[in-house]
Amino acid sequence: MAAPAVFFFLTVALLLVIAYVAASDRMTLSLSLSLSSPYFAILTLHPYLVPKNSPEPISFSYSGAKGPNKWGSLSPLSKECSVGKLQSPIDIVKDKVVVNKNLKPLIRKYHPATATLDDNGFNVAVSYKGSAGVMIADGKNYSLVQMHWHSPSEHRINGVRLAAELHLVHKGDDGSITVLGILYHYGHADPVVHKIQKSLKKLAKEASASLTHAHIALGTFDTKQMRRSTHKYYRYDGSFSTPPCTQNVIWHILAKVRSISRGQVEALKAPLNLGCKNNSRPVQPLNGRVVELYDGDQ
Repeated sequence: MAAPAVFFFLTVALLLVIAYVAASDRMTLSLSLSLSSPYFAILTLHPYLVPKNSPEPISFSYSGAKGPNKWGSLSPLSKECSVGKLQSPIDIVKDKVVVNKNLKPLIRKYHPATATLDDNGFNVAVSYKGSAGVMIADGKNYSLVQMHWHSPSEHRINGVRLAAELHLVHKGDDGSITVLGILYHYGHADPVVHKIQKSLKKLAKEASASLTHAHIALGTFDTKQMRRSTHKYYRYDGSFSTPPCTQNVIWHILAKVRSISRGQVEALKAPLNLGCKNNSRPVQPLNGRVVELYDGDQ
């Protein structure tokens, strides 16, 4: 090939490399600017809300070398697990909560939506593929995105840990997150878990036969049992209770405790990784936070 032609192709190649680097720099700058948003980590890093092009979720456990006391050192993204001052869960001490008469009742307008039952390894979740309705809290609409279970419960009431806890994760249009927590004691079967009981058995079989996390299509899933009226709830500012332990999460914990059977709890545990069968993070210090109470009976 003649020297001028070689020079021409080398010049074109160099220009393409320069253009690629410039584009990469713009992408990095865009990402850095996005990180300034208080909701960035919630929307892109948490296992419940991770887009396909986001970093891999943080690998963690509830015991051993990757247990809760090590979460803060598992990744630079999970630092808040150890240094954050607004961490969840907490122990709710009834005689220390403050009644806030400015709080409003939680209005839940859920409706049937297409959903899947997911084995995340560290919990079992129902994830919605479309709109499943909203919860209205403090006059703001939050869309229901996903719900998952922990057993035993993560939040405690007067130091008592209950049989299980359901978290309904909601996202506002601005990216803000609120979680509705429902506590359970052992008793009669829960109607919501009853609806997925057969699917839980399939999920456990798939999980034991595969190295990847299993998913079961639920078709149209109705959450009408979740639309009960709310007479009392606790509210506080906290975080996700799993890595990266992102803060700026508003928690609403219903005061009314529901019931769940022992068999249902075992079914929820069956698909999980061995170190995540008891998937409850220890309670975290309040660090001066105030837990508020909405009491519709007052």
